[in-house]
Amino acid sequence: MIDKIVESAAAALADVKDGSTVMIGGFGTAGLPDELIAALLDQGARDLVVVNNNAGNGDTGLAALLAAGRVRKIICSFPRQVDSWHFDKLYREGKIELELVPQGNLAERIRAAGAGIGAFFTPTGYGTILAEGKETREIDGKMQVLEYAIHADVALIKAERGDRWGNLTYRMTARNFGPVMAMAAKCTVATVHEVVELGALDPEAVVTQGLFVQRVVRIPRTATRGAGFKAA
Repeated sequence: MIDKIVESAAAALADVKDGSTVMIGGFGTAGLPDELIAALLDQGARDLVVVNNNAGNGDTGLAALLAAGRVRKIICSFPRQVDSWHFDKLYREGKIELELVPQGNLAERIRAAGAGIGAFFTPTGYGTILAEGKETREIDGKMQVLEYAIHADVALIKAERGDRWGNLTYRMTARNFGPVMAMAAKCTVATVHEVVELGALDPEAVVTQGLFVQRVVRIPRTATRGAGFKAA
């Protein structure tokens, strides 16, 4: 019997290795899998490469992972915000690498990995420092830049409902990068607020199919989160 439900976030992330590439869903704090990040922080993996929309907010979540010195490199679109002080400090001190990627390119590079596409050409970034050292080509009269797919060892995403096969639905904008990240990782771990019986999810409403999900953790909506987090 297929049952991907895992008893806790800690159990779901127990085998994350040092040096892993970890995709973390979320657009800012919307759809950020806080409980999984807290569990990863407790788990102890180091030298991580993190793929996310930004570089953390305030002192919790991804920012806490950076502050603990656990991230070697971050691949993101918006590394500097008003409350991205942990990233700012680490970057100025030369303690973290940054690969800056335009947001559309970031989404497409992740999607390409899930679709089995090794690389693609895009006009975004041509003529800027983001294209330095990259192959360029004229296609249909427009100069374009070759961008490579981004694969991950682990994807941490937040969904709304799921079943024991790993089929997932999302809540509004919390969906963001979750679906494409789930497809691009060797192991996708998803939190859900509700676990439903097989067949309870309308097949037309399932956004991420269980094929792309290896572990599901139920997080009660009112549960107390890990250190530094407030109740949902």
